[in-house]
Amino acid sequence: MEPSDTDGGERRVGARRGEAPGTPLLVYDGTCDFCKRWIARWQRVTGDRVRYAPSQEIAPSVPDIPPAAFAEAVHLLEPDGRRSRGAEAVFRALATAPRRGAWLWAYEHVPGFKAASEGLYRLVAGHRPFFSRVTGALWGAHVVPPGQEITCWVYVRLIAIVYAIAFVSLWVQLDGLVGSHGILPASQTLAALASSPKLGPARYWVAPTLCWLSSADWFLSALCGGGVALSAALFLGVAPAACLIGLWALYLSLATVCREFLWFQWDGLLLEAGFLAIFLAPWRLRSRPRSDPPISRGALRLTRWLLFRLLFASAAVKLLSGDSSWRDLTALRYHYETQPLPTWIGWYAHQLPLWFQRMSTGATLAVEGLVPFFLFAPRRIRFAAAAVIVAHQLIIAATGNYGFFNLLTIALCVPLLDDAVWHASLWRGSHVSLESREDRVSTGDMAPPRRPRTVPIRGAILAALFLLTLVPVLGALRVPRSWLGPLADAYDLAAPLRTVNSYGLFAVMTQERPEIRIEGSDDGVTWSAYRFRYKPGDPGRRPGFAAPHQPRLDWQMWFAAISSFRSEFWFAKFCERLLQGSRPVLRLLGTNPFPRAPPRYLRAVVDRYHFTSLAERRRTGAWWRAEPLGFYAPVMTLESGQLALAPPELQPK
Repeated sequence: MEPSDTDGGERRVGARRGEAPGTPLLVYDGTCDFCKRWIARWQRVTGDRVRYAPSQEIAPSVPDIPPAAFAEAVHLLEPDGRRSRGAEAVFRALATAPRRGAWLWAYEHVPGFKAASEGLYRLVAGHRPFFSRVTGALWGAHVVPPGQEITCWVYVRLIAIVYAIAFVSLWVQLDGLVGSHGILPASQTLAALASSPKLGPARYWVAPTLCWLSSADWFLSALCGGGVALSAALFLGVAPAACLIGLWALYLSLATVCREFLWFQWDGLLLEAGFLAIFLAPWRLRSRPRSDPPISRGALRLTRWLLFRLLFASAAVKLLSGDSSWRDLTALRYHYETQPLPTWIGWYAHQLPLWFQRMSTGATLAVEGLVPFFLFAPRRIRFAAAAVIVAHQLIIAATGNYGFFNLLTIALCVPLLDDAVWHASLWRGSHVSLESREDRVSTGDMAPPRRPRTVPIRGAILAALFLLTLVPVLGALRVPRSWLGPLADAYDLAAPLRTVNSYGLFAVMTQERPEIRIEGSDDGVTWSAYRFRYKPGDPGRRPGFAAPHQPRLDWQMWFAAISSFRSEFWFAKFCERLLQGSRPVLRLLGTNPFPRAPPRYLRAVVDRYHFTSLAERRRTGAWWRAEPLGFYAPVMTLESGQLALAPPELQPK
């Protein structure tokens, strides 16, 4: 057939289908259900840049291609007369869509890729019934992506809930932590930065916080109150993008001035997830799941990448730290007992036999090190990976108190889903319902999906964030920073904003549990202990649940116990506040043995704690067994209102 005949045939087909001529035409076997499902998926990618027609309809217009050839492979007929078939035809068709030319480039330039892809195509084409079943197993009924608009709508509301929990949890502790009479007053922190001659105006970048406007107690409280209000507005769908910007700025402001008390990995994780959520939320006054504009695909991919980094880095640091307990799978033999704030379920988990602890340790490494790679797999495998991660987080939450970390990680699993998993009431009446979308795209009558408008600034920010994330990922793999060149410098420059963070919990497993006991005395002879709200103290008190609230002081006491007194600057300030009788600090504790006036002397002793065995618990009723180790810090007192050492006769010998 002459080229003019082909062009005429294509024009006739285009006229019948209501499509514009002059675009490539992909011809497929219209009797093959497997082919029609994948054609529908490709049509969603290419939109109106490529026309699609079954060979049974187009074959009379191209008599030089026998019907048997159409039955063997798809054919791409291009306006310039070029024809291709098989894998090449697929790659050339997909390359018409923006940012989809990588496969065609590899086909044309990578040695061996052409032969491999054509061989794989022939294998699939020759066994289409089998691969049709494989497709159903991996993608289910939705080979055509159902979209993520509803999914991201749900995810943004979960972020609102986590933000609200974080602000409320901090609000009730704020005065005691960084208030004017707290352990580390924010005003003193900012004054020290302002007086540093080395920083100058750079202090606003080194310490990005709205507290430069005011560090008074009322302003700190207002930041928390504003965070709760913005969280509620975000949950209700009021100006979601603006709310997320405000939430990120408020939480960063508090994290900056709270220093050690808000420098946990999940604080950084919330800031990073919250910043990415800005690009997933619609820029409109009211968000509604049925009418919100399309989401940013780049922001969605970076959110999934964040979950991958969180898990994969946690496995990498464990295996590369050199800690033998991870390598011989005995880490969980110690973990339930030595973690910062265990629960009573953690006590029971500790009693399980060693073979079970080894199996659990192996499962933990698999969930963190292997499952993340399935986050980029076909939808059903991706869903299964999300379910495994959620189950793992629920087990962690049942055995230990980690604030809002578990809830936030579970929320990060939501973007792995798609709109087909939600109840019909959420998407019914939206742009195109899922059922009609599937039906229309399978017949080729559906218009291409709406794409979010390309915003160069947004794309540049997301691209920069991705490049910066390579620094902590490669760092977890022990790649020297010198190999990263200016990228490592850029990461350090952006570090104060905490929008890209490094992750990796429990790289080295703590195998013993020292606990600090703080005691006061008026005469240096009789000592009475302060009781903390959540950390172990009385061996007979059952370990409880605090999450999603995070008692920041109790957590810091765990870190202090495994460190030295001189390396924990905040601990000395804490002791000073106790001797001063600071009410905001005392409210952080469970009991105050000196309700009338603060003690004259203060000391910190350390004990080694172990979970009791089943037999010991039945016999004594105790959950813990304590062994005295000695003094953690010298005996302290106040001189002229400032912390000082007590007389030598009171010091430990």
